[in-house]
Amino acid sequence: MIPISADLIENIARENGLPAPGSGSIREITHLVNLVEAKTGIRYVRMEMGVPGLPAPEIGIQAEIDALRSGVGSLYPDIAGIPRLKAEASRFIKLFLNVDISPEGCIPTVGSMMGGMVTFLVANRNDRTKEGTLFIDPGFPVQKQQVKMLGHDYHSFDVYNYRGRKLKAKLESYLSTGKISSLLYSNPNNPSWICLTEEELEIIGRLATEYDVIVIEDLAYFGMDFRKDYCVPGKPPFQPSVAHYTNDYVLLISSSKMFSYAGQRIGLMAISDHLFKRSYPDLSRYYSSDKYGHSVIFGALYGLSAGVCHSAQYGLAAMLKAVNDGSYRYRDDVKNYGDKAAIMKELFLRHGFSITYDTDIDEPIADGFYFTVSYHAMSGHELLKELLSYGISAITLDITGSEREGLRACVSKVPEELFGDLEVRLKKFNEDHSN
Repeated sequence: MIPISADLIENIARENGLPAPGSGSIREITHLVNLVEAKTGIRYVRMEMGVPGLPAPEIGIQAEIDALRSGVGSLYPDIAGIPRLKAEASRFIKLFLNVDISPEGCIPTVGSMMGGMVTFLVANRNDRTKEGTLFIDPGFPVQKQQVKMLGHDYHSFDVYNYRGRKLKAKLESYLSTGKISSLLYSNPNNPSWICLTEEELEIIGRLATEYDVIVIEDLAYFGMDFRKDYCVPGKPPFQPSVAHYTNDYVLLISSSKMFSYAGQRIGLMAISDHLFKRSYPDLSRYYSSDKYGHSVIFGALYGLSAGVCHSAQYGLAAMLKAVNDGSYRYRDDVKNYGDKAAIMKELFLRHGFSITYDTDIDEPIADGFYFTVSYHAMSGHELLKELLSYGISAITLDITGSEREGLRACVSKVPEELFGDLEVRLKKFNEDHSN
């Protein structure tokens, strides 16, 4: 039954008000594939959604159960977070990044997406002469959607051709305009899985200080560059971070991938001590205080929610404590993603594909949660449209801000029993398209 009729897929998309196959957001592609699977009975190799494929740790689940039984379900949590979570978050950042952030600045959010939204609401309103965010792309598409929703301007560039020392001149071309209030990147990177080096992080930090820009470091895949073991508490190597090179920064730390806790929608927004206490007179246009930390908690955060799910805070606190104590090594669980990526990348390469983002400056890209693929001269949209007919789904790189043609593949929801099907489909695809 492979390839599936392209007309069938197009008709399903049209009838359900979805973009043409080969286009669309992550959620739109997911919805289309769900409909095609239901119509045809064919199980797709699902690589479009960046969702965990592992069970949540029992440590967190049990801590939530105990908290609910103690009665927290009827109580509003402190909007800035429960004390035990804030303390363990501060401890985690010290042990695994070698960075000091007081518990006061460690604030739970409804996932890193909310942490980003809150940060945009404050960091991009601290100076009326500035315009908005600079995104070091490729990146997570929804973050640009957030700044658009807020009416903020933004700039972006694909970092792949500006690695190492070349990053300085490129960054300075934007920051020297004086219009950038915040700068955001992910490390490891979604979607390319490139990992910024210490040299590059130092360049970012030094320039951010020089031009008074707040750095937003998205650590959704904390410690998941499996080329090094960043999971020994209090001992190097530490997760690389811009926090060593500038004073005004926000770290977004997700529980979704590190702890497979995506369904509980809890993450951390860790604000540097210097930034937390800093005054910006222009914040008084929107909030009751000109202090950054006060504006975050009692302004933006309070305006979005009355606090993060009470029991989930106990669950995350328990998992962080176990990691901090060294009794739980989350890396041993999530390393599975890197093992799967190595196998899947080899299958794509064997059947005529190329790895789009293939190196970290002078070494091969790491095996991890994502990888990127291209096929000859096909555009990303053409490639996705064709692969959908072969029972394979992904997302196009253009929606991530990439300037390269290709697709992002996520390994998490591809079970090993489908590797055989993936190889058969890729072989058939290559036979049908190699001339």
